[in-house]
Amino acid sequence: MLASARNRPDPNRSLLGFAVGGVEYAVPISSVRQIVNPISLSDLPHSPPAVIGVAEFRSEVVPIIDMRVRLGLPPAPSQHRPKWILLGLRQHTVGLCVDRVTEVFGTGGADLRSVPELGGGEEIRGIEGAVARDGHLVFVLEVSAFDSFTSELEPPTGPSAREQP
Repeated sequence: MLASARNRPDPNRSLLGFAVGGVEYAVPISSVRQIVNPISLSDLPHSPPAVIGVAEFRSEVVPIIDMRVRLGLPPAPSQHRPKWILLGLRQHTVGLCVDRVTEVFGTGGADLRSVPELGGGEEIRGIEGAVARDGHLVFVLEVSAFDSFTSELEPPTGPSAREQP
């Protein structure tokens, strides 16, 4: 059902736009829990390079993904004032550290345009598609890609997990 709903135009689909480097991205507003200023981070041993740490937010430990690292960009200038976009995933919340949040907008009924598979492919990049906005493309990210990206942060469960030293 989701696959067929995804292909139909939805003029009321709301997206939250944000920028990382000189490129604009968006996520469905329905996945956004909150936009916040960065708070204290704690290091998380053995995490992927893009996970810059975890933060406590409303009694939940939230992994924070630096989108500049995730997208292979150089670190931001020291005077940079990033924002965190907290996304609600299946069982938990994940934060995206972005350069700036732009606006909430809709697709105007247009379908998402497909993007070419380059390098590692869409499943690795996590790009669902693109939409034309004010004369340029905005890349819409597949929120579920962040769920699989952070799933390796969850501790193993079951008897074999307890047996390991």
